[in-house]
Amino acid sequence: MKDNKLICILDYGSGNVRSVKNLIEYLGYSVIVSNDKQDIKKSSHLILPGVGAFGSAIVNIKNKIPLSTVEGEVFDRNKPFLGICVGMQVLSDTGYEYGEHQGLGWIKGKVDKLDSKQLPLPHIGWNDVIVKSEEPLFFGLDNNLDFYFVHSFRFIPDDDTLISSNVNYGTTFCSSIQMANIFGVQFHPEKSQKAGEILMKNFLELK
Repeated sequence: MKDNKLICILDYGSGNVRSVKNLIEYLGYSVIVSNDKQDIKKSSHLILPGVGAFGSAIVNIKNKIPLSTVEGEVFDRNKPFLGICVGMQVLSDTGYEYGEHQGLGWIKGKVDKLDSKQLPLPHIGWNDVIVKSEEPLFFGLDNNLDFYFVHSFRFIPDDDTLISSNVNYGTTFCSSIQMANIFGVQFHPEKSQKAGEILMKNFLELK
């Protein structure tokens, strides 16, 4: 294990698991895809990937992942946690994609449809993010902030100070959040080439 780190990608059937795992292995870290309690406990970092709709994702997460174990590691042992795309959105209280769905409630807020004005949805493609706070995920990315997005809904946290970056697609909205050791990104680092590699490495280097 690189620097005695073991990365656990939480397994609930998300479609981007393989590409996230490949990126972490490329960066030289040991990684497992698991929902086993012991694997979660022995890991140093936790990642919740996400592709698809909020409602189906939260059902699978609640059915397949031992959330009490994850919450103990994140909130009590302060392990770094990263939610990607829908994996960030489900940290909210409520999501409104195809109905109303209860999220994990880790970060107060809601997930609602992106008001893209005249631009097409889903929002697919590359956009520069605007870093709002000196947040460790963006270290060394001063001139390389172009990330890949695929989504139609956005996270609206109750507390604006938790927003670490914004992006503009018809309107300006939250592209990443941080609350203590909990991080979330609306974009896909695993599809964002060099910028994604740097951001993921920054996350994996957190202690």
